[in-house]
Amino acid sequence: MEYDTESYRSRFRQSEGRWWEQHEDLRWPLELTQEEFAARYHIPLGTLRDWEQERAEPDQPTRAYLTLIARDPDHVNRTLNPRSA
Repeated sequence: MEYDTESYRSRFRQSEGRWWEQHEDLRWPLELTQEEFAARYHIPLGTLRDWEQERAEPDQPTRAYLTLIARDPDHVNRTLNPRSA
């Protein structure tokens, strides 16, 4: 999938400290639905929805995981899903 990596990273950095905006910015360049994103990155769908609806915040290890996804979503996908990537 082609997307502007620098624009993507810049947008992610601009929203640091506002976890719900960080997470939303993870999905838009990948053009994934909540269901697709949750399945691809092994995140429970209910948890993803809670983050996006600001009912819950990811803990620190999860924020680190989301940062990895933001920096190199294709690599994380290939690592987690070697046969489908």
